[in-house]
Amino acid sequence: MVTMMLITAMAVIASSDATMRATRERCSSFIGTESLSISPSGAVFHKQIHITLPGHRRTLKAYLQRITPDALLTLGADVVRIYRVTPRVRHPMSLAPQAHLSTSTNGYQPLVVVLLSPLAFALVFACWTLFAVLGMELKRTLGFDEFDFALLLATPMLTAALASLPQARLARWIGGRRVMLGCLLLICPFLWWISVAEHYLEFLLAGGGLGLGAGSLAAGLVYVAAWGPRGRIGLALGLYGAGTLGAGLSYWLLPLVSQAYGWRLAPRLYLLLVLLVALLLWLFAEDETGEETKPSSSDDSGSSSSRRRWRRWLAGLMPPTGWQLWRLALYYSFFYGAFVALALWLPSYLAAQYQLTLQQSALWALLFILAGGLGQILGGMLADWRDFRALRWWVSAWVLICLFLLSYPPFSIQIQGVHGEVAFSVSTPLWAFDSLLVLMGLAMGVGKGSLMRLIHRDHGDNMARVGGLALALGGLFAGVLPMVFVLGNEWIGIRSAGFMFLYGALVVCMLVMLWDHASGQS
Repeated sequence: MVTMMLITAMAVIASSDATMRATRERCSSFIGTESLSISPSGAVFHKQIHITLPGHRRTLKAYLQRITPDALLTLGADVVRIYRVTPRVRHPMSLAPQAHLSTSTNGYQPLVVVLLSPLAFALVFACWTLFAVLGMELKRTLGFDEFDFALLLATPMLTAALASLPQARLARWIGGRRVMLGCLLLICPFLWWISVAEHYLEFLLAGGGLGLGAGSLAAGLVYVAAWGPRGRIGLALGLYGAGTLGAGLSYWLLPLVSQAYGWRLAPRLYLLLVLLVALLLWLFAEDETGEETKPSSSDDSGSSSSRRRWRRWLAGLMPPTGWQLWRLALYYSFFYGAFVALALWLPSYLAAQYQLTLQQSALWALLFILAGGLGQILGGMLADWRDFRALRWWVSAWVLICLFLLSYPPFSIQIQGVHGEVAFSVSTPLWAFDSLLVLMGLAMGVGKGSLMRLIHRDHGDNMARVGGLALALGGLFAGVLPMVFVLGNEWIGIRSAGFMFLYGALVVCMLVMLWDHASGQS
């Protein structure tokens, strides 16, 4: 069902009117307009297989008589020749200030972007969650404590927080595809290092290197914003953000690989997958036109032009100013950071709280990841036709209720009754606990998807800086949370202290929203 929903959403984006027009122009330039017909689904037919639009009654037999083997061979040859000889003209994707990048008219590119960009981010996110599953094996092998384990989980996210804004700006300069390719290739040596590391410091440094892959998410936002269809940009961004489903790959695959072949094979398997996706991006994806970064020829000879250019570059790396931008980034940082931190922390929490094996805890945590990915797609779709400002209160209240219930630890009550003391204990069963996690993950996904659509709508011309800031704050929050969870367990002595902290953080965010709403009305 999940796969069918993803395929359906991708087909809706790829079959937009803009894609059909681009396909008609590309094909008619070679075949000729008199022999071309495009059906509502966007399929292209040669004159031997000419099918009229709906409204004319034709029998199935008449259609089949038109489809001959020679016609099919001719159609295949034409498609290959069209792809090879058609010039690729660049034009602005939108006249609105949401997209200053330019993209080509190739009709297949939106589908390529929708397919490969989330796949690249999903693999990077799967690499970030390597330690969430393998860390339990490493704890037994290397013998480090809970705080060392939390620091190992947090290191990729902290590095990602530092790299998000510069890499997002770099994607604006040289193109999102190039930055995504560079980030995928950059994490490959660190994946190999993890497979041969022996000491805790080596794992820590290699985990920090994996965080440099955050540019794939930051650059992907710029890339999808440039290529995505204007009417369904929320859905496109939601599909891209659903790359967090890559954590589900780790939860499902790594326990099996570790049990069958040993945990050291898992990073090498991910290395092969990353190289494969990088090859697909290099072969099929195209560069969008980035910002012009070179000075004009009249200014080349002066040193002042070089200083101005470097000042402009450095200014682009600075976080944006303005309370409205920081407010949106703050909202997004909670949903993104809390979701990622829980994705890293849940396998070990479930294993300790409910005495589960590694494979069992990973599979129960997988449901939370799936709900978050589907929620992000749903949030992007909703934000295409409804303002998130009205939706955010419902989403926040939903998450707040779930966190309140998840914060309650198992407890016992002893009551003095008529015939003596009456004692009973209360604890949340595993199925109920995971049901709350699924509901909360769905709401967090809706919040992330709709917020990213809102950022694109209001600040599409500055998507690199605003989106990079949101990802940087979210990565910082996600990196701090695992250590806060462990410290809360040590100081308070309750495993659910992490949910208590998230509950308090969300209350602060809702108070900020309330204050902003009141000040806006006044």
